[in-house]
Amino acid sequence: MKDRNYGRLTRLTGSNNGKLHEECGVFGIYHTGSRRDAASLVYYGLFSLQHRGQESAGIAALHDGVIECRRGMGLVGDVFDHRAISALRGHAAIGHVRYSTAGSSSIENAQPFVSRFKLGSIAVAHNGTLTNADVVRELLEDAGAGFTSSSDSEVIINLIAKNYKKGLEKALTDTIKFIKGSYALAVLTGDAIVGARDPNGIRPLCLGKLDKGWILASESCAIDAVGGNFIRDIEPGEVVIIKQDDVLSFTFSEKTRRAVCAFEYVYFARPDSTIDSVDVYGARIRAGEILGRESAVTADLVIGVPDSGIPAAIGYGRATGTPFGLGIVKSKYVGRTFIAPDQSTRERAVSVKHNVIASEVRNKRVVLIDDSIVRGTTSRRLVSILKAAGAREVHIRVCSPPVRFPCYFGIDTPHRRDLISNMNSVSELCASLKADSLAFISLEGLLESLDRTGGGTPAAKTDRLQDRTFSSGYCLGCFSGEYPIPVAGETLSQTEDR
Repeated sequence: MKDRNYGRLTRLTGSNNGKLHEECGVFGIYHTGSRRDAASLVYYGLFSLQHRGQESAGIAALHDGVIECRRGMGLVGDVFDHRAISALRGHAAIGHVRYSTAGSSSIENAQPFVSRFKLGSIAVAHNGTLTNADVVRELLEDAGAGFTSSSDSEVIINLIAKNYKKGLEKALTDTIKFIKGSYALAVLTGDAIVGARDPNGIRPLCLGKLDKGWILASESCAIDAVGGNFIRDIEPGEVVIIKQDDVLSFTFSEKTRRAVCAFEYVYFARPDSTIDSVDVYGARIRAGEILGRESAVTADLVIGVPDSGIPAAIGYGRATGTPFGLGIVKSKYVGRTFIAPDQSTRERAVSVKHNVIASEVRNKRVVLIDDSIVRGTTSRRLVSILKAAGAREVHIRVCSPPVRFPCYFGIDTPHRRDLISNMNSVSELCASLKADSLAFISLEGLLESLDRTGGGTPAAKTDRLQDRTFSSGYCLGCFSGEYPIPVAGETLSQTEDR
């Protein structure tokens, strides 16, 4: 018999019968002076977060106590023109970009969500996935709440609205204590913008400063894009309320284990971002150096899969003395294939997304550095076109451990049967990709690349890494099957049994 939690688990693991879940970006501006162009700055902030979502975009702005919102399908530049931005006047605004998913690509699921009720209006932009959304939705529906979308985020805004008569701080606290899972929130009210991060800090959120105003953003690169100064990361379990005269901060939960998504550093985040004191570009360089130390191979050239594989290829070249070259050119006008909605679309996208510089690879032994292998679509295609261009050998090195388990917290990894590393040993996968060799970074190596301390003696570092494998400060669930919070009864042993 299937209960609601079982149904939730099926959808989160990528069932064809249910919706998949997204990685997104949120951004917010609050002017403390007389400026009324918050929406235009949010527009540019969302451009800087476009890599986090290409399906839909939206901006909600506060003007004279009224929240107006515009949402649409497509890229930020498709949804908003000068006229649309000019119409969204106000001193405060939040925005959202969302990436493409199967079964839920509709305007109803575009964000921010706006709720208008007797005591005022609120808008919510959410990055993450709630693991108890079905239960909370059912309770809200029983209490008379209506829903217009299938998104977890509408659960959050309905909870806040339900408790709003208690005051903003109490409504936020009650809501956040009730929901479980991952979330980075930007909330717009009649007199404030609010940022909140889940108790484990799985999804990133940071605070920036303008000359006369404040910024909330999923990544620090978006703060830079609007001329702001990065102040700090919002801490796990922290709520920040920005008003005209003050910035308030409080912690809504007991101290829990920090578990930032490791995939942010491996793949999703832009290299010019810093997340929780870790420089993303530097982490990718270190990952390449560690790959060179762990699995060097004699070669004439090292190249990276654009864009996130390039820093690691530079690091690998430094560590092994292998010359670095471009080798592969990426079309800037094709979205990410990992987050395309179906397999046929991914395969077509890969065909036009990458092309080889034949003169660079001809008659050479090539090391190809990639950030990850999920379904294997891109890797197989790249080996094929490199050899067709004349490469004598193609050796794949991967900057993340094998992805063997689904993500429940906001990254749209497929069902385990579609995760190619789950179904194959490394040698079987190498043969399937038709590569000459294949190696992944070790879990300990990944943690070393993300090490915030960046120092210590080799013996001390080894001891620290051994301890951090199980209490690392990062969510490693897609690699290890060990999740920072319970997920619908899911355990590693249960996963293996299935």
